[in-house]
Amino acid sequence: MIFKTIFTWWNKHTLGTYLKTLFFGKFVGKDEFGNKYYKNNKDNERWVIYANEIEATRITSDWYLWIHHTTDKIPSNNEVKFSWQKKHSENKTGTKDSHKPIKIKKNSSPKKYETWK
Repeated sequence: MIFKTIFTWWNKHTLGTYLKTLFFGKFVGKDEFGNKYYKNNKDNERWVIYANEIEATRITSDWYLWIHHTTDKIPSNNEVKFSWQKKHSENKTGTKDSHKPIKIKKNSSPKKYETWK
């Protein structure tokens, strides 16, 4: 376990990231997936420690804007969303939950438009 932590970046964080977070990181917040967000006041640097496997699409849009310095407002989980907004979901490409378009038979072509009556 300690070997994986020191030498691999795909298992949570490396030793360097751990030390940087320990000595220079100021905890800012946590999202609904359990990812923890930190910042460094000296260099205005921001980073994330993922809760499970490292997957960039697990960052919600609010935290994405914050981590990329688009906004300085720290997101909170209590913010009310509009009724038309969907909950965030990660990229499902390559999994059994990925989007599969409807297959059309070769002989039949769908109408691209409907004529007026």
